[in-house]
Amino acid sequence: MPCEDQRNGNRYKILKREQVVPNIHLLVVQSEYIQKNARAGEFVVVRADEKGERVPLNLVDWDDGSVSLLFMVVGTSTSKLAALNKDDELATLAGPLGRPTEIVEGKRILCIGGCYGIGALYPVLRMFKKHNNTIATVIEARSEFLLYWQDKLGKYSDEFYEITRDGSRGYPGHVHGFLVDYLKNNSVDLVYVQGCTYLTYVASETTRPFNVKTIVGLNPIMVDGTGMCGVCRVIVGGEVKFGCVDGPEFDGHKVDWDTLIARRRIYIKEEVYSLSFYECERYG
Repeated sequence: MPCEDQRNGNRYKILKREQVVPNIHLLVVQSEYIQKNARAGEFVVVRADEKGERVPLNLVDWDDGSVSLLFMVVGTSTSKLAALNKDDELATLAGPLGRPTEIVEGKRILCIGGCYGIGALYPVLRMFKKHNNTIATVIEARSEFLLYWQDKLGKYSDEFYEITRDGSRGYPGHVHGFLVDYLKNNSVDLVYVQGCTYLTYVASETTRPFNVKTIVGLNPIMVDGTGMCGVCRVIVGGEVKFGCVDGPEFDGHKVDWDTLIARRRIYIKEEVYSLSFYECERYG
């Protein structure tokens, strides 16, 4: 059952905020209730301040008194989150939200993560391994200095691969080439992908000819996170679904990617204006 930790005392307190790699930040927030019901694949909604927008962020870890979130700085709201420090407080922390990752057992699973999606893989790998699956993990980035959490992810992986577009580490090139080579030479029951829309799209289209089920974590524009506003609607298998309550994970072969990509571009001009105004106000 989703809940919002009540702002009583320091229950929204930031316990830790660090830049993991350039532009990717980890936020550890004190929590009384959310971690008690958290499951792999779910997310929370946060606000950096009382005037901020509600932002969905993947749950990447949790313990008895906190939840950990990972995000990429792309606009005003994530810039505000990246400016927070230890002992600051969030205006909103609500969750867990969404449907958890489906539990499967005894399967061979290829898990792929890029940018913030690398961190989002962590609780999913942990859950998959708990249920006796064989896991091959792939993380990808533009260059080696943008890769992270190799040790954390490797702990739950039977195979571990790195892809860099500039060839600075691991497989050189793009995820498409790696996927084609891997699927030609290995038996895979499921491909699971977390990351930007482009990564999830490319992975889905690459696995389609191989007829390998592919589950992707989508990141449509979202407002309330509980299914009331409809902003996060996506078309899956010809039907309208809400990313917040029906997802955020869907069968990548059934997603209407053209519609999803078009909807994500709707507010680009407003987002650029907002960020410019915020930076002028903050930095002068």
